[in-house]
Amino acid sequence: MTAHYHIRYLRRRDIDLEKWDACINLAPNGLIYGHSWYLDYMTAGSWDALVLDDYSAIMPLTWRRKWAVSYCCQPAFTQQLGIFTAPTSPATSATRSSGPHRISTDPHSIPSPLLEAFLAALGRRFRFSEIFLNHGNAHPSLVPQDNFILPLNTPYETLAGNYKKDLVKNLKEAARSPFQYITDPDLRQVLSLFQWRYQHRTPHTKEEMYTRFEQLCIFLRDRGQLLLRAITGPQNELLATALLPRDARRIYLLQSTVLPAGRTTAANHFLLDSLIREFAGQPIILDFEGSEIPGIAHFYSNFGATNQPYYFYRNNRLPWPLRTLK
Repeated sequence: MTAHYHIRYLRRRDIDLEKWDACINLAPNGLIYGHSWYLDYMTAGSWDALVLDDYSAIMPLTWRRKWAVSYCCQPAFTQQLGIFTAPTSPATSATRSSGPHRISTDPHSIPSPLLEAFLAALGRRFRFSEIFLNHGNAHPSLVPQDNFILPLNTPYETLAGNYKKDLVKNLKEAARSPFQYITDPDLRQVLSLFQWRYQHRTPHTKEEMYTRFEQLCIFLRDRGQLLLRAITGPQNELLATALLPRDARRIYLLQSTVLPAGRTTAANHFLLDSLIREFAGQPIILDFEGSEIPGIAHFYSNFGATNQPYYFYRNNRLPWPLRTLK
């Protein structure tokens, strides 16, 4: 039986944005994607919310409408959302979850009854949902997705001491190249290179979503919350770039672009090692943003990163024949 919680459904216009963002800031599982301004940019304001009590736990509901049906889906450039909980009441205190799959023992995991209550409330509002829940939303019914993180709060020598052998080998080879680590590449060039290199991998990401993301990046840059890094070669040509939003807890590797010449010279290895060297010793986490692709997961784990899974949730209660189309 699902525990009883006072969970309200609020339209975007009725949300207290100050309390909302305060919850994200206080939540042990708070992430930059959950902030009201991030959601506004990446959904064009098409999001509502489930709110527990006086914003002690919140869940953004990012929706679209098709065939006269509203449904929940994940916005572009937004890895994980789900339920965020401020540590203010026993109802939202952290517990460990257990069960099959790679269920997290993350201390930020919320109680299963609370998660089940939010998902039940979601199901009453939307008959179809395909969304990704954050690392604090572990539950046996959800499908875990890989995400690698590396705390940077120790000296660089300690962090580099955990590098795997093949990474050390690649870095030695990269050190023989005339690379330059650039901390102020042009934002629009970084964005256009990423789109040019990788848009074929996500054809569902439309041009308007890239435009929204660029507007978000300008907003973040103006707030001092955007890092842009690049590696250039001997002719000042770009070999690899990284775009990383940041908050007080994490640096998010949201876009990583490797140009053909950079792929053959280990430029991306050099870029990430330089980034780690730059921020080593600071109380912040480097969030590599994935990945389920084995080669990429192996690459990130070579830096000593550990897997902090997030979770896929799907619910389909559409009427026939719409159910068969999804």
